[in-house]
Amino acid sequence: MSAKVIVLTSGKGGVGKTTSAAAIAAGLALRGHRTVVIDFDVGLRNLDLVMGCERRVVFDFINVINGDAKLNQALIKDRRNDNLFIFPTSQTRDKEALKRDGVERVLDELRTSFDYIICDSPAGIEHGAITALYFADTAIIVTNPEVSSVRDSDRIIGILASKSRRAEKNMDPVEVHLLLTRYAPGRVEKGEMLTIEDVKEILSIPMVGVVPESESVLRASNTGTPVVFDEGSPAGQAYLDAVARLLGEERELRFLKPGRRSLFRSLFGRA
Repeated sequence: MSAKVIVLTSGKGGVGKTTSAAAIAAGLALRGHRTVVIDFDVGLRNLDLVMGCERRVVFDFINVINGDAKLNQALIKDRRNDNLFIFPTSQTRDKEALKRDGVERVLDELRTSFDYIICDSPAGIEHGAITALYFADTAIIVTNPEVSSVRDSDRIIGILASKSRRAEKNMDPVEVHLLLTRYAPGRVEKGEMLTIEDVKEILSIPMVGVVPESESVLRASNTGTPVVFDEGSPAGQAYLDAVARLLGEERELRFLKPGRRSLFRSLFGRA
């Protein structure tokens, strides 16, 4: 089976996308799938920090695209799980260095030896993000339960429907999922955040997971450990549930309380 390319994307920055890419990739590896996670955010490299391998970076994605290094020289094997590999990007190059034909060549090579290729896309719709989205088989749109974050996500859904390789070649459409992060039930109850129902109503795409706001996420990022390796973390368990759903399993959403009042309906006059 050829590897599935899963792109994590968002309409705006700061929603926990890189943290989510690291957690999803690590979760798939824990399930026995050979997985590589690629940083597409050229110039703003963060994935290696979140994965705890920043001191092991010698060659990067752009080096391989340009033919300055072989793929096996740039891939970093995770020290916690033999199925997990990190593919860092350049901190010094321009985003335009992500040439589509070069990216395609590298992805084709990765497809021969991995089950899943997780792409940590930059936020928004600039060159790096569009390039990552183009190659998606599956897209996970990461959003917070806030109006601006959800609205910006709607633009990404439109791009996936019209500008992906699958759309261009009249293949089956990109499978799109929603991952809601930094969900705080207490703030939802106070009407300070959108409810899950609000978000579903606005975006109308399947929910792959809801990750509760948790100090363990910040702690995991600061220590370079994907949060799924923290067995006591509700956020880590929520990401593992999301991985199970991606693999076709049914899991009930956890760590939620029903919202009493809808911020969306308050703002937009919905009854």
